[in-house]
Amino acid sequence: MPLAHAGRRAVLAAPLALLARAASAQTAWPAGRPIEIVVPFAPGGGMDAMARAIAPFLAAHLRGARVIVSNKVGAGGQIGTEAVANAAPDGFTLGACATPTVLSQPLERPVRWKAAELTWLAQVVEDPCGLFVRTDSPLRDLPGMLAEARRQPGEISYGTAGVGGDDHIAMLLLEEKAGVRLNHIPFNGTSQILVPLLGGQLQVGAFNLSEAIPLLRDRAIRPLALASAGRDPAAPEIPTYREGGVDLAFSAGRGLFGPPHLPAATRAALEAAFTAIFANPAWAEAAAKAGLILQPLVGASYRNAALGGEADLQALWHRRPWKE
Repeated sequence: MPLAHAGRRAVLAAPLALLARAASAQTAWPAGRPIEIVVPFAPGGGMDAMARAIAPFLAAHLRGARVIVSNKVGAGGQIGTEAVANAAPDGFTLGACATPTVLSQPLERPVRWKAAELTWLAQVVEDPCGLFVRTDSPLRDLPGMLAEARRQPGEISYGTAGVGGDDHIAMLLLEEKAGVRLNHIPFNGTSQILVPLLGGQLQVGAFNLSEAIPLLRDRAIRPLALASAGRDPAAPEIPTYREGGVDLAFSAGRGLFGPPHLPAATRAALEAAFTAIFANPAWAEAAAKAGLILQPLVGASYRNAALGGEADLQALWHRRPWKE
């Protein structure tokens, strides 16, 4: 998860031929209690949408399994992540997570997990960070927002889904590169940002493209810029940070993980199921309807991508500790 890692879309994507060979894979799953996917944020955000979209496909590829999604909210995602990291390693408790959040929180405060020890199963989404305002906002674009921030240091308020999340880290990097200071207001999930943003109490929402698309379609919000390497095909009208004069690309990698020490056979069955799901045209169609920006990675490829940004995060922490 390098701090400017949007290019891994092309570099680390699983070869389609390998996915196709596993498309018909189906594994029997022990009967009994359902598989629980724990989402550590409130319903309605990008991570919740990803988990709920993929759950029925996981159940279909694990013969005999039932899959449910539950939201365990609190401490910027820490409570839900800890619940999964400390669950029995039996395959019945999985977690939804996002990089860099699962890597950044251990830098900020004591947590009950080590990222390197988690069982990284599959990345589903890579979702560019962006900046969005109410349609009648006087802020028209990224250069305009930065000019206002220089005129009134610390006065422009922006909301994110939590301290140390991808959007917060992206904003710290934006402040650093642009030489400005903004006023961060953290919430428990993106869905919690929308009421004050649309009500005019919050000037800027910092969240991901997939979370913004429905509101953009309804013209409830207006984009300022997107932290993608180039204009994203899902919203080609939105300029990039680089077009606005800030050399920054940053996104959230959302996926699913299990507790440490997941047995090899259980891990293999889950990885095979995700590989088959990603090759299924019905999944691509469902993901598109859910507004998911797909970038599938399975097993070791996901682990390597997720852990690849730890050194950069540690360096940022030493330059600009973000504990609030």
